[in-house]
Amino acid sequence: MKIVRRIGVPPSARGSSSGATCPDVFELSDGNFAVIGTEATEALDPELPADAARADYERIVIVSRETLIRAKADIPDA
Repeated sequence: MKIVRRIGVPPSARGSSSGATCPDVFELSDGNFAVIGTEATEALDPELPADAARADYERIVIVSRETLIRAKADIPDA
């Protein structure tokens, strides 16, 4: 599995002062997506709705609204 492309714009185009360490979204060679975000599993796990769950190997991460909005145009419809 490899990163094929960034989805959206680089952190520097979203106002990151360092341009390197910010939330990001990537499309993978298998068609899935990888997300860099702030780890928030402990804080948000109890807040999951009754019809949502995560496996022990999964984590909840926070990605800024701007990151996802700027990525929207690059996310395929199918």
